[in-house]
Amino acid sequence: MNEAAREVNFDGLAGPTHLFAGLAYGNKASLASRGEISNPRAAARQGLAKMAGLIELGLVQGVFPPQERPDVMTLRRLGFGGTDEQVVAAASRHRDLFVAMSSAAGMWVANAATVSPSTDTPDGRVHLTVANLATHLHRSIEAPHTARMLSATFPDESHFAHHPPLPAHADLGDEGAANHTRLASSHGEPGTSLFVYGRRGLEPSRSPGAFPGRQTREASEAVARLHGLDPQRAVFAQQAPEAIDAGVFHNDVIAVGNERLLFYHQAAFADPAWVCRALTEACPFDLELMEVEATEVSLAEAVDSYLFNSQLVSLPDGSSALICPERCRRVPSVARYLDAHVGQGPISQARFFDLDQSMRNGGGPACLRLRVVLNPDQLAAVNPGSLLTPGSITALEEWVDRHYRDELSLDDLADPQLLVEGRTALDELSGLLGLGSIYSFQQ
Repeated sequence: MNEAAREVNFDGLAGPTHLFAGLAYGNKASLASRGEISNPRAAARQGLAKMAGLIELGLVQGVFPPQERPDVMTLRRLGFGGTDEQVVAAASRHRDLFVAMSSAAGMWVANAATVSPSTDTPDGRVHLTVANLATHLHRSIEAPHTARMLSATFPDESHFAHHPPLPAHADLGDEGAANHTRLASSHGEPGTSLFVYGRRGLEPSRSPGAFPGRQTREASEAVARLHGLDPQRAVFAQQAPEAIDAGVFHNDVIAVGNERLLFYHQAAFADPAWVCRALTEACPFDLELMEVEATEVSLAEAVDSYLFNSQLVSLPDGSSALICPERCRRVPSVARYLDAHVGQGPISQARFFDLDQSMRNGGGPACLRLRVVLNPDQLAAVNPGSLLTPGSITALEEWVDRHYRDELSLDDLADPQLLVEGRTALDELSGLLGLGSIYSFQQ
């Protein structure tokens, strides 16, 4: 029992090279925005505004810094040589490869790792397994930096256990916390883990036809073993293949849970009745299941609005809030649903944030954050610069305004000055956050 434990949301910050590359096959918003002009400054500012909003609600909020892009170290591994500027110039002539090495997707840190709190693990430490993101090239390059960043953020090995990514093979495709939901009577009590997978890697299974099932059951089972989770408190459920083909590339696009509540769409799971029974049996508390029927919000409308990619959070007064993208108010069926149900049941209130830059690139509020449950000693062991205050958010906003461009196109990536601008910004940021030399260019 650990009643004093709190959930901390660590949000990824959009980087100086935030762009619309349209690399995520299966993510309809990402594909629709491919090649459009992005606004890195607005992307970072919008993310910081959401972080500030959660602090105003009384929550503890953390931040993860951007990854460096283009990824010069990986480009060198692919045979490009010379100075860093020469590497970028040569690689830019191989447009598709270069764009993949410049992806902005690292901002969606729900895919950074899977996290289990100390109440669920046998050694009483918080366990983190870095996601291998093996399905897509542009995301598979994130793991080395993610591992360094997580180790710098959670440095005390007496409190935190860091696991490397699973072997980078499609049969062990692991997309991190975006496919993991922890349910508990409260954050400080032992929890039940819902792992959701898109397909089986090593044996035949019902699979989507149009888009890939990114998470495999084998990967989810491996993470549960690494964290030492009680098998009786872990449920492995398959996504509905039809949902994946409709654009539900991760489970957090169609379901979100918090403490006792699972909020999900009728079309989320391949066998929803079995999932409900399995969770009810695995949860030693009164589980609340809040299903949204397709007659209320269609699958297409759920994907278009990112209703379920909202954050579901517990407020200090014991109530709950749904942290929604502004787009939810612009999809009529979703707006009607929220008006009818928020404040009338387990969700006490809804807050809306303009995350247009992230949404156009395919990620909503839940994509932007990694949830970490920490007791007071563990919270005190977190790198202090990674935990935000209103003052540090102001400092970050000023940092963004100094270093980020208002517009960025795919053609701008080859500009050698952009590499200099990005490194100057990230070098200053790692100092602001007290993370040390976490970037390859700082080594």
